[in-house]
Amino acid sequence: MNDLKALNDEVVSCRRCPRLVAWREQVAEEKRRAYLSWDYWGKPVPGFGDPQARLLIIGLAPAAHGANRTGRMFTGDSSGDTLTQAMWRAGFANQPTSSSKDDGLEFIDAYLTAVARCAPPKNRPSAEELNQCRGYLLNEIELLDRVEVVLVLGHLAFDGYVKTLRKRKVDVPKVKFTHGAMITFSPPLPSLMACYHPSRQNTQTGRLTTAMLEDVFTQIRDMLDNRSP
Repeated sequence: MNDLKALNDEVVSCRRCPRLVAWREQVAEEKRRAYLSWDYWGKPVPGFGDPQARLLIIGLAPAAHGANRTGRMFTGDSSGDTLTQAMWRAGFANQPTSSSKDDGLEFIDAYLTAVARCAPPKNRPSAEELNQCRGYLLNEIELLDRVEVVLVLGHLAFDGYVKTLRKRKVDVPKVKFTHGAMITFSPPLPSLMACYHPSRQNTQTGRLTTAMLEDVFTQIRDMLDNRSP
C-alpha cells in the first residue's frame, strides 16, 4: 500500500507533457461558472480505490470540470455518477454517487484509474502523451497484484491497456474492442472486459444504457464470486 501511495504522489507531481500542464492549469484558473467557488485540483489525478482489489477499472482521462476539479477519478460529473451507481448496485461501492474527495465514497474490491492522468483538450490526449503516462499504469498493474478482472471503459482505454500489456512483454493476440466482450488470457493475466465509456454523449444517445452498464458489473461480480480461491 505504501508503494501505491508513493506512485500516486509521483503521478500528482508529474509535469511531463507541456500541453496538458498548460490546459489543466488554464481550466483550473478560468473555471466553469457553476463551480466558481471551487478550488480546482488542476493537477494529474491519481488512481483511487481498494489496494487489494480484484477488479481494476481503467478509463481514458480526467474530465476538465470533473476529476480535474475534484482531484479524484470519475468524481464530480455525470460520468462519475453513472459509473459509481452501477458499481454500488453490484457491491463495488458503498454509495451511489461521487461528488467530491470528501464525500465518503469507498470502493470495495475495486480500483479505478486511467490511461491518461491529466485532463486533455477536447478529451483527446495525443499518442505521445498517452505514452508518457503508460509507465504509471504499468506500475499500478504490478502493484495491484490481486486483480482478476480488468474493465476498460472505451476504445482508447482498451487500446492503452493492451499496449501496456505489450510493454510488460506479454504476448497479447490481436484483440478488438467490442462492448460486453470478455477476453480470457492464460493465468495469471487477468480477464479483460470491454465496455463503452459512461460519457454523457453515450448515455444520452442510448449507446450505453443503465441496463447495459449494470449488466457488465453483474457479469464481473458473478465471475469474481464464483471463482475458486
